[in-house]
Amino acid sequence: MSVEQTLADKGITLPEAPMPAANYVPFVQTGNLVFISGQISADENGLITGKLGDGTSVEDGASAARRCGLALIAQLKAAVGDLDRVTRVVKLTGFVNSTPDFTDQPKVINGCSDLMVEVFGDAGRHSRAAVSAPSLPFGVAVEIEAIFEIA
Repeated sequence: MSVEQTLADKGITLPEAPMPAANYVPFVQTGNLVFISGQISADENGLITGKLGDGTSVEDGASAARRCGLALIAQLKAAVGDLDRVTRVVKLTGFVNSTPDFTDQPKVINGCSDLMVEVFGDAGRHSRAAVSAPSLPFGVAVEIEAIFEIA
């Protein structure tokens, strides 16, 4: 089954690929790897802000991470056109806006990791880092960057 069909069957709609907020490009392809710049948590209502460990729940953080994942896939589609060219989600690096004592960063970034497996199947299984940040751009809850392999 095609990735586009999987998205449709699961009722997943990709957002428009966000434009960069500063002096960088949204993606770079070198050889068969596509590096997607960090995507910040946002939905149709705007930015998803908050600090994990201070009023934002792990569940809300995971939902914000899923939104980052949707933006990553949207950027990937803008980069390569056909999502069926994806042979592997290689790596995710997730940053969680959190208090110094918050330790559930992996549970937050699972929101994005689970989406990658949901959309790309076994090719969506990836290496990963999930780290804390004392703040993120615009006060967002989560930012995630990714590396994809394509055919």
